[in-house]
Amino acid sequence: MPLQVTSRGRYALRVMLDLAQRRDEGVVSLKTVAERQGISLKYLETLVCALRRAGLVESARGKEGGYQLSREPEAYSVGEILSCVEDSLAPVACIRGGSAECERAGSCPTLPMWRELDGLTRHYLESVTLRDLMSGERWKNT
Repeated sequence: MPLQVTSRGRYALRVMLDLAQRRDEGVVSLKTVAERQGISLKYLETLVCALRRAGLVESARGKEGGYQLSREPEAYSVGEILSCVEDSLAPVACIRGGSAECERAGSCPTLPMWRELDGLTRHYLESVTLRDLMSGERWKNT
C-alpha cells in the first residue's frame, strides 16, 4: 500500500506509548525506555529530541532526569506523533502536505484520487489517540 511508516515512526509511537503507560511514574529515563522497547539508546535520543522540539514530551535533567508526556494521552493523535519524525505520509511522492509538486499536476488524471487518499489517511491518523492505542477498545469488535 502507498503509506509506508518508517522505523522512525513506529519507534516514536512505541516511545510515546511507553511514556503514556507509565505516566503516573513521572519522568522516565531513556535508558529504561530503550531497554523495555528494544531500541538502541542512541537512536532513541534522536527520536526523543524531535518529539521534545515539537512539544510532545518534556525533559528533566540530572541524575533522576528523564522524559514524560507534556499532555494527557488522549490529547495526542497518531498523526501528530508521526508528523514529527516522518518526512512525509503522502501516498505518492508528488504530494507533500496536500499540494502537488509535479510538473504534470495540472493535467494528471490520478492526482484527485491521490489527494483524496492522502486526506483519508491523514483524517484517520488524526482520529486515533495514544489513549486509543493504550486501551485497544476501538478495535475490539473488528
